[in-house]
Amino acid sequence: MIGELYADALAGENAELEYVDGTRVPLEAARWFEPIDGDEELLSRCAGPTLDIGSGPGRLTAALTRRGVRSLGIDITPRAVALTRRAGGFALLRDVYDDVPFSGRWATALLADGNIGIGGHPEALLRRVGQLLRPGGTVLAEVAPPGTRSRVDRVRLRRGRVTGEWFAWATVSASDLGRVALAAGFTEARCWPAHGRWLARIH
Repeated sequence: MIGELYADALAGENAELEYVDGTRVPLEAARWFEPIDGDEELLSRCAGPTLDIGSGPGRLTAALTRRGVRSLGIDITPRAVALTRRAGGFALLRDVYDDVPFSGRWATALLADGNIGIGGHPEALLRRVGQLLRPGGTVLAEVAPPGTRSRVDRVRLRRGRVTGEWFAWATVSASDLGRVALAAGFTEARCWPAHGRWLARIH
C-alpha cells in the first residue's frame, strides 16, 4: 500500500504524510518533477558514474544523463522508475539494500530530497552506500538545517481514509551529520546552505 499511495501521489493525487501523533503534512510529490533551486549544487559535484538512490520521478537522474554523466536511478516504486525512463534517465526497480548493479564501482551516490532518512537508520544506510561506492567515492546528501533535532519518526502515507503501513523515516541535522558519517566509516562530512536547503558532501 505504501508503494500504491506513493505512485498515486506521483500521478497527481492528493496525499499526506501522517505522523503517529496525528500530524499530517501534504506530500508535495509534484515538486520532484521539475528542477528545484539548489539542484545545481548537487549536479555539478557528481563526478563519474552516479547512483541516484530513491530517485523518484528522476529529475536528477535525467539531468545527469543530459550532461553526459553516466547515472542510474533506483526506486522501490514501478511508477517512479517508469517516470525516470520517460524523462530520459536510466532507472531500475530496486531497494538500496538489494543487489545493485556495479556495486563497489560508483563514484558518487545521491541522497537528495532528504533520502538520507530512508529506513530510519542513517548510519546503516550510509554504511550500505559505502559498499556501493568505489574507494574514495562521495555521497551527496540533503540534510536538515543546523540546530534541527535529529530524530526517527514513524510515518505513513494517507489519501483520504486510505492509509499505508507505518514505516520509519529519519531526519538528520547538519549539526549531527559528521558524527553519523564517522560512525558509518566515512572520514569527512561538509555541509553548506544553498537556496534554502542544506546540502552535504560525505567522503
